[in-house]
Order: sequence, then C-alpha cells, then structure tokens
Amino acid sequence: MHEQAGAPQVNSRTTCILAGAPIAVEIRARVRADVLGFRRRHGTLPTLAVLHVGRSAEFAVYARQIVRTCDRVGIVAREERLAGRASAAGLRERLRELSSDPGVTGVILQLPLPRRISLRAVVGELDPAKDVDGITPLNAGLLAMGYPAFAPATAQAAAEILDRSGRSLEGLHAVVIGRSNVVGRPVAQLLLRRHCTVTICHTRTRDLGSHTRQADVLVVAAGSPGLVRGDMLKPGATVVDVGTTVVDGRIVGDVDATSAAGVAGVVTPVPGGVGPVTNAVLMEHVMLAARNLAAAERARRPTGRSGRIAPASPGTGLRRR
Repeated sequence: MHEQAGAPQVNSRTTCILAGAPIAVEIRARVRADVLGFRRRHGTLPTLAVLHVGRSAEFAVYARQIVRTCDRVGIVAREERLAGRASAAGLRERLRELSSDPGVTGVILQLPLPRRISLRAVVGELDPAKDVDGITPLNAGLLAMGYPAFAPATAQAAAEILDRSGRSLEGLHAVVIGRSNVVGRPVAQLLLRRHCTVTICHTRTRDLGSHTRQADVLVVAAGSPGLVRGDMLKPGATVVDVGTTVVDGRIVGDVDATSAAGVAGVVTPVPGGVGPVTNAVLMEHVMLAARNLAAAERARRPTGRSGRIAPASPGTGLRRR
C-alpha cells in the first residue's frame, strides 16, 4: 500500500506532525507536467506577474519564494514593482495593463498595500480570470456561493493539508480562528464545501477556549503567537496553524506547539506547514488560469472550413466591458 504524499508522521508523544513539504512536492510535480503539456499544445508558457508597491524586506523574500517556485515548475515569473509613493490611480493603471496583457496569465498583488491605498479602490481593475490569489469580489462571491472560483492560496493550502490529514472531514465540527478575507473567511467556505459544520471565531469572540475545545478540526489564522494552548484543544483534534510571526528571531505560529503536543491528534508545524503548500497551490491556480483563458480565447475565434477552432495563445483576459 502506497503512502499518500504528506501523510502525518507520529512523534514520540502521539501527536502526528503533518509537514507541508511532501504535499508541495506532489502538487509541483503535477503542475510541472501540466505546464509541459500546455507548452506542447500552445507553444508558450503560463506567466505570473508578481506586483508589489514600495520596497519591503518581507515582500522581497516572498517575491523570491514565488519566483523560485515558478522556476521549479516551468512557469514564467515577472516581478512588477511600483514605487512606494505610487498613488491608487497609478496602481489601478498597472493592474489594468496587466489584466489586458495577453502575455500575462495570472496576477498576484502583494498585500497589505500602503495605508493610503485601499484595496477596494483598486481591485476592480484586476481581471477575475487572472486573479490567481482570489482577492477580487467576483471570486470571493463565487466561492461563497459554492461555484468554481480562485480561492486565496493560503486558504486553499490549509484545505489541501486537511484533505491529506488521514480523516474524513464530512460531518466534523471545524472552528476557524480569524475572519480575514485572505484566510479566515475563505477557509471557512472551503470547509463548508467539505461538509463540515463551521464556527468562525475572531477578536471579539468571548471565551475562545469554549469554542476551540469543541473543534474536531481547528484552523488558526489570527496572527497572535501562542494564542491557542494545549488546554484549549479537544483531544485528538486536527490542527492547522496558519500563523507566522517572528519572535526573538524565531518564526512561531499561533498554536503553542509545546503544550499542544500530546493533546492534538494532528498538527502542522511552523515553519514548514502551510507555507510550502501555499506557493505550490498558487502555481496550480496559474496553470488553471492558463487553461481557462486559452479555452475562452479559442471559443471566441471563428471556426475555419474544417470546423475546427484555431489554437489560441494563453493569457487573454475575460474582463467584462
């Protein structure tokens, strides 16, 4: 019997550590094969534009990680940077250009934006068909309605990890800590699709532990180091820790790993849990965008005498005029 990629490893205290690296390897291998097939059919490669405003060490590290992952699967990466003094109008114009560029398959806008620029004021210029990180209202709405959509990559990564946790999710009580548009809300929607009963907790939730102790599945995305202790967990719970905060030079999660050991049944490590899977999922989204855009372009083209539709180049947007 073959082990599933990402199958949890049992440590000496009976808590299983579900690392993200094996899952990421599996996803990247699948995407790499898809990219090769796409190039054979269309003669070109999918292209991801990574757009950020200003200079930030954190953004630079994240951009390098994305570019490295693109290189590993054969996707072309284009880093796009606007000066830190760029205005909302300038960002809207750049998003408009990338959305209409037939050479761009997907666009990821690094968040958060500078305080003076509201995401709401600019996101309407991003073509939802190229919104591979699921930040546009259309993709968020489609996700909420249960229709096919691009979900934020981090939320999708958490769901992918849970799919490989070794237990069926159907009928389980899932508690999500965090209600952001990039993790908490979308991961709750993804868990609903998996037939979980979902509770969302947040900064105004009273007696957080009374909710977490009922959770068969707990996804923590609060950005608060050590928020969840072992005495707040239901014995045997599956815990996905999305939090990443640097404390005294170390990256720590929202779950106190020491006290959770021996209580949780399965837990993701920080670092090395959700992070590796997030970038792999992003590559999967870029490949899906490439296929969707190519199919849409092909459908718009008139058929020739043979009745066959001429092949299309990828990356043509689906913007509504």
